[in-house]
Amino acid sequence: LDILKRAYKAMDRQLQAAWQARAPELPYRNPYEALILASVIEKETGQSTDRALIGGVFVNRLRIGMMLQTDPTVIYGLGEKFDGNLRKKDLLKDTPHNTYTRSGLPPTPIAMPGQASLQAALNPAKTQALYFVARGDGSSEFSRTLAEHERAVTKYQRRGGR
Repeated sequence: LDILKRAYKAMDRQLQAAWQARAPELPYRNPYEALILASVIEKETGQSTDRALIGGVFVNRLRIGMMLQTDPTVIYGLGEKFDGNLRKKDLLKDTPHNTYTRSGLPPTPIAMPGQASLQAALNPAKTQALYFVARGDGSSEFSRTLAEHERAVTKYQRRGGR
């Protein structure tokens, strides 16, 4: 229990420091909302170079009222029912954390974010991108329009191309 308390206190110190140094005009009302988005960024990529851009995409979506539509929130909401293969029916299954069926941020964090994800949520890259898709090599392809995104999905997911 002591180790959990120490981990929580360390995370809270990092969150408060990052909150104080945050970029202006972010769409979060408080540090907890930033923590929630940081947790989504954490699960969305293992590629440190993509984190700030993914943060920028999510901030752009939140600013215009667009759904986040991020797979890790669906997986988290499915819990033990997730079998490792995300299907269209899973995206449509409404849970409190499903950002395909619910607007805004999920109600709680979905993971313990690292410092890089906190920074990406609180100092996101300035980008016009609204979409991204995994390339299959750990990195992401970013798009400004739905048409660009659909081409990228076809290239990297449906055809498995690189």
